[in-house]
Amino acid sequence: MKQPADYTCDVLIIGSGAAGLTAALRLAHDAKVLVLSKGPLTEGATYYAQGGIAAVFDETDSISSHVTDTLDAGAGLCDEEAVLHTASRARQSIQFLIEKGVPFDTVRDENGQLRYHLTREGGHSHRRILHAADATGKAVQTTLVDAVREHQNIELLERYNAVDLITGHKLGLEQNKVHGAYIWNRNKEKVETVLARFVILATGGASKVYQYTSNPDVASGDGIAMAWRAGCRVANMEFNQFHPTCLFHPEARNFLLTEALRGEGAHLKLPNGERFMQRFDDRLELAPRDIVARAIDYEMKRLGADCVYLDISHKPADFVRSHFPTIYEKLKSLGIDITTQAIPVVPAAHYTCGGVIVDFDGKTDLEGLYAIGEVSYTGLHGANRMASNSLLECVVFAEAAAQHITEQLERPCDLVDIPQWDESQVSCSDEEVVIQHNWHELRLFMWDYVGIVRTDKRLQRALRRIRLLQQEVFEYYSYFKVSNNLLELRNLLQVAELIVLCAMQRKESRGLHYTLDHPDQLEHSEPTVLVPDPIKPAPPSL
Repeated sequence: MKQPADYTCDVLIIGSGAAGLTAALRLAHDAKVLVLSKGPLTEGATYYAQGGIAAVFDETDSISSHVTDTLDAGAGLCDEEAVLHTASRARQSIQFLIEKGVPFDTVRDENGQLRYHLTREGGHSHRRILHAADATGKAVQTTLVDAVREHQNIELLERYNAVDLITGHKLGLEQNKVHGAYIWNRNKEKVETVLARFVILATGGASKVYQYTSNPDVASGDGIAMAWRAGCRVANMEFNQFHPTCLFHPEARNFLLTEALRGEGAHLKLPNGERFMQRFDDRLELAPRDIVARAIDYEMKRLGADCVYLDISHKPADFVRSHFPTIYEKLKSLGIDITTQAIPVVPAAHYTCGGVIVDFDGKTDLEGLYAIGEVSYTGLHGANRMASNSLLECVVFAEAAAQHITEQLERPCDLVDIPQWDESQVSCSDEEVVIQHNWHELRLFMWDYVGIVRTDKRLQRALRRIRLLQQEVFEYYSYFKVSNNLLELRNLLQVAELIVLCAMQRKESRGLHYTLDHPDQLEHSEPTVLVPDPIKPAPPSL
């Protein structure tokens, strides 16, 4: 017997970071919006972003310069039209955040006029990074959360996982479009249903697939995996950005040290105090992230060192404390005074440059389904993301997706019946240790075999292990009730397979993908696109 859906809305947004909340606010005037947050609203990648948002606000800068810098950082794989599209809309999208109350830092110029303080980060030829001290993401997230909580047309569900998208073909219908999603209520430990005219994936990236990451626990590739299972193409999954400077400390394993430190003059040093970036790039510490991360990885392996050091102690103490108050206080609590001491750092998985293929409206291959932010592949980042273009991509494409959906809201729509989740054939597991073991195994071999430096043999080994673990998890998923760890492991295994398959196709070293078996760049290179097997309509009996 069919029952009504637990939730009905115009737009379901899966994810509650800068992309998801911006889209919600832009839609809510005309639509009933439901926002799904896997954890607390402060646990997304946006909240922990330190650096800032890139945009042209200085008279000596230009959009063409922003485009050129992005294309250069992307190592020849950016879509130039996508870069221009994003850079030219940067200022108006950031203006939306300003109007909502995001407190970007300001400074008075020589004429006494109040201007936004702009900093510079790796790959940028100008100061064009708007920031709120060294906690920009926190300022953006808290401002958007406050605005969303006040809007009567937006409902927030915290501690809910998306299980899978509900599509026409999965319902046995001839027309394939998205109709909503199955979601797991972590508070009640129950799968519920959402019926929606449109669904936006804003779930972030998949850096949790690696042993060491700067990302919070929610970055488990859920949106990429769900879109792939629903029949959407993905691209450039081999390009995983490793942030060069994550704190190396037993009590804070995923604390990121913003690139703005290097933008303001911090030096990278070996354990003996010697600088080393001059041996790798003329831009020294301000080289693009892939170059800096490989340089650190090389020096650590050459020396057998546990870490290298980031040193800004040569700058005035007042300058350091005022520009980086969050980092100063955090490290001080761990016994490190950054005004007098160098900071131990290591690279860590930080950003997924590939993702679900979308157009300039954020539309995926599946009708009614959109993807925005880190979950998506827009063509902006190419083979390496330039610093502070990530939050920018979130707000630009959130605006575009919201506008495109708003234009369709007046069209008539036939609502379908969604079957309830069937748990009659499953039981509670007494073998949760299987999930934990497979979880740790996956993240470790992905770090060892599919990390900063790769080989054909390492990729083959990783794929064999992924396929074996997928079989185990499929059997587990079929017989036992879902859990947070099971859902995330299932998705991470899918994303890990996509990363390895893309990496195996790329027979060159470019940007974030470096392989010892193919160390040179090809003269001509294209994005790596994966196409899922066609999804056939389910039999009417299902």
